[in-house]
Amino acid sequence: MENAVAPCVLYPGASRANGPCGEAAAEAPRGPEGAEPPAPAPCSLGSSLCFSSGEASPPQSDAVAADAAAHPPAPRADSRVVASQGALRTAAPAAGLPPQLVPAGGAPGAPPADGAGEEGARDAPDLLIEVAGRRVQAHKAVLAAKSDYFRARSSREILRLKGVSYAALRLLLDYLYSGRMGDVRQDNAAELVAGARALQVPGAVQCAVEALRAQLSLATCLPLLGLAKQQRLGELRDAAYRFMSDHYLDVLREPAVYGRLSGAERELILQRRLQAGRRHLLAADVGDAWERAGSRPQSRESSRPQSPSAAAPAPAEPPPPPPPAAAAPAVYCYHEAARAWRVLTRLPEGAAAKGCAVCVLYNYLFVAGGLLEDGADGRARPSDRVFCFNPATGRWSALRPLRQARSQLRLLALDGHLYAVGGECLLSVERYDPRADRWAAVAPLPKGAFAVAHEAATCGGDIYVSGGSLFYRLLKYDPRRDEWQECPCSSSRQRSADMVALQGFLYRFDLGGGRGDAPGGGGVHVSRYHCLAKRWSRCAAHLRPPGGLAGLQPFRCAALDGAVYCVSRAGTWRFVLSADGPPGEDGGQAGAFEPELLPAPPDARGVLFPFVLALPEKPDRAEPGTA
Repeated sequence: MENAVAPCVLYPGASRANGPCGEAAAEAPRGPEGAEPPAPAPCSLGSSLCFSSGEASPPQSDAVAADAAAHPPAPRADSRVVASQGALRTAAPAAGLPPQLVPAGGAPGAPPADGAGEEGARDAPDLLIEVAGRRVQAHKAVLAAKSDYFRARSSREILRLKGVSYAALRLLLDYLYSGRMGDVRQDNAAELVAGARALQVPGAVQCAVEALRAQLSLATCLPLLGLAKQQRLGELRDAAYRFMSDHYLDVLREPAVYGRLSGAERELILQRRLQAGRRHLLAADVGDAWERAGSRPQSRESSRPQSPSAAAPAPAEPPPPPPPAAAAPAVYCYHEAARAWRVLTRLPEGAAAKGCAVCVLYNYLFVAGGLLEDGADGRARPSDRVFCFNPATGRWSALRPLRQARSQLRLLALDGHLYAVGGECLLSVERYDPRADRWAAVAPLPKGAFAVAHEAATCGGDIYVSGGSLFYRLLKYDPRRDEWQECPCSSSRQRSADMVALQGFLYRFDLGGGRGDAPGGGGVHVSRYHCLAKRWSRCAAHLRPPGGLAGLQPFRCAALDGAVYCVSRAGTWRFVLSADGPPGEDGGQAGAFEPELLPAPPDARGVLFPFVLALPEKPDRAEPGTA
């Protein structure tokens, strides 16, 4: 008798009865000494796909075969090996049917997922594939349905493959039969992609790329980027760059990743982050949003009426449930098309809502400092905590705390660094390096500078600080020299609301001293400072914002698309520069408020600090955790 093939691994719909695995699959287990070994169960499977190692197994004796035929074993309840998605698992046979191999989620004898080669999957395999000294039986119709390589060789009965590994062939055959890719990893992805291209299975390459995209992380993004470059996988390369862009701060702090990127690649992922979506106007509600002491309603125990006829005191009622915790302060996003503000996110737990500062760097939102209520005595204390929000992932994370706790500070971004300027009764200044996640002290504000409530902006590579409760000076910080310089003072002596940079100028918005809408009094005055010419000029005076001046709320400003948005709880005003008319002596144009009053964020309880972020485009943006 001819030697039979050794044990084999079968795929969905495979059979050992009609292929080279028709003989016994394994040596039968031996019973007690001197007893006949139990006969192996006959194989009654349909068409086969066998992986053979080429080794021989001992033939069955005639006595054992006759005994097996006379006493066929009952169907076993244990599972059979089934190949699905490149991993071996088990599946119990269906009721009333003999055990056989089935694909994941399919019935016994079911055809491949796409229906291709249905007849071939039910009949005996008609193709023998030899690869790396091993033999594989398969069905021509199934392989030809998804591969031009096998379709062109459909007349052959034996096919010898070169340049394709046995492991890659198993994954590819799994894909051809089930439409799903098996275990794709970094260590086998290169040979799998090479084998898919050699066998002309483009769908397998796409499946492998999708599997690798799901494995992108800070530890794998650089190796997968190298694999994408080596194998010319454009989609995987773009996915790796996109991951680095979405997690830019994490990549920036990891020398093993950022240090091995070229200068062009560093610029590429940064520009992708800055241009990841449309720029939106946002506002953070950073006022006193916490519940004050003594504002809780009386409990039922204190207000429960007592019965005068009661002989004994009534049993005590259970304590009332605690009042629901107030929602954390919100960060709102203005949607131009809907003309409405919507909650984008809320400040994280531990962030101070009162007296903090907000800033945008690398399209991250940073929140630093503020006042925290001390649980022991209820008194507020300055905070040194710093948090950042990533709009690409919608998550908050904590950063290295400030060197000095501070409130009423100003936070600014300049040349890839953050600057925490001043604070209540503080002149110190700190600079944050996001690559090292570290704060360092820089030159402090000059003595006699603004004790509190100053305004700050960046323009032309420098930091400018003005306003405050004591003086109306203008100071400039030069980061190259690490020193502060005195600039010409503003002629305005009104109370400053905010200062913002736009097109090489500093625009300072002051509140007039008049009352209401009285003629000639009050209004909003706008002064402009030319950073290169170092001179102030009047841009606009006695402006009446839309909605009038009655009940004028404190407002803050942000520049977006050539306009300045002034945001308050009463509404949002848009200050635009005139496109007509001759420019002024300083080369700037006159400006005015547009007549239309834009809405204010709903349920705002504090001072609104506007800023600009590029948000990824999504069909429906809403507050996380809401429908």
